[in-house]
Amino acid sequence: MRNFEDIIAKAREVGPIRLAVAPAAEHGVLEASFMARELGIIEPILFGEEQAIRRLCEEHGLPCDAQIVDAQDDVEACRLATQHVSGGRADALMKGMVDTSVILKEVLNKDYGLRTGRLLSHIAVYCLAAYPRLLYITDAGMNIAPDAEAKRGILNNAIEFCHAMGLEKPKIAVVSAKEKVDPHMPSTLDARQLVEWNREGSIPGAIVEGPFGMDNAINVDAAKMKGLSGDVAGQADLLLMPDLDAGNILTKALTYFAGADSAGLIIGAKRPIVLMSRADKARVKVNSIALAALAVRNEVNHV
Repeated sequence: MRNFEDIIAKAREVGPIRLAVAPAAEHGVLEASFMARELGIIEPILFGEEQAIRRLCEEHGLPCDAQIVDAQDDVEACRLATQHVSGGRADALMKGMVDTSVILKEVLNKDYGLRTGRLLSHIAVYCLAAYPRLLYITDAGMNIAPDAEAKRGILNNAIEFCHAMGLEKPKIAVVSAKEKVDPHMPSTLDARQLVEWNREGSIPGAIVEGPFGMDNAINVDAAKMKGLSGDVAGQADLLLMPDLDAGNILTKALTYFAGADSAGLIIGAKRPIVLMSRADKARVKVNSIALAALAVRNEVNHV
């Protein structure tokens, strides 16, 4: 798969999943849900105040014929949606117009949530005109300042997801501000440790190399100028960012400066979680829903 048209086509091919959307009473959320249904990717289950959902559908000309689970407030909507997913009545979860902490509290509830014992992490997927393949980026939305052990968990989540996307052995660049290990730069020390773990087999299913500067992770000429070789240099499938600041800045720059098409998920739970920025357009939401469908059908994070 080389672009989001391929991803959506594959998601349609594997058949619709049941997507629990909470809270659903917001125009953009409803629009994306019904767009994805029209494409044959999902059957939405809408959680929230039923009258508000029906009123919004009527105001915006949306076909409000999906299943609605009435909830008195956003907290109850998130709780009921999470319980539907954990109980097998829905296949994946999508955050609506609510603060991320509200839905994650339900996801992490030990009695009915979606915890697996794994670290939750964010993965973003970008389609760029200037890059010959889909570019995966992690972690740009979940873990603030992961140490080497947390990065190992983030990578294992991401590798499993890449396998679901058809990458048998993704090429992973551990990104830092420089290409040489520097005792004063923790991200380069983490890179050295992650490469060693990959060679030892505790990060299987991928080729992990680094540290790389951003330029020589994605540009072959830049890598050659720095004298870098190997399987990953200049042609990474996935970038492991040093921290959330770097990941978040990169992904937003790609979106707003480069106009790149994108999608994102939270992975590491029992089922994928579609969790996006409130500023994301309907197309980004639909792209992300398609990713969730592929992850479900390829059993990413199922326990």
